[in-house]
Amino acid sequence: MNRKLTLSLDSSVVDFAHAFSKRYNKPISKIVENYFIELKEQNTADLPKDLEELYGIFEGADTLNKKELRKIFHEKNSN
Repeated sequence: MNRKLTLSLDSSVVDFAHAFSKRYNKPISKIVENYFIELKEQNTADLPKDLEELYGIFEGADTLNKKELRKIFHEKNSN
């Protein structure tokens, strides 16, 4: 779902954006969107390689709360 976003930029930046858009035959909104997507993906770039591979593996998964985790931990360690 697309939503509108209004930006206020220096006029020289707007002129550059229009020229860049025309040169590469892409809408300014698509150029800005792609830039923010790249920034979003770079958030994992600062992680060590082994952690980067694990990034997001629990996203959307059902996870146990602290109380449930403690109960399981104590049950396993009390035997």
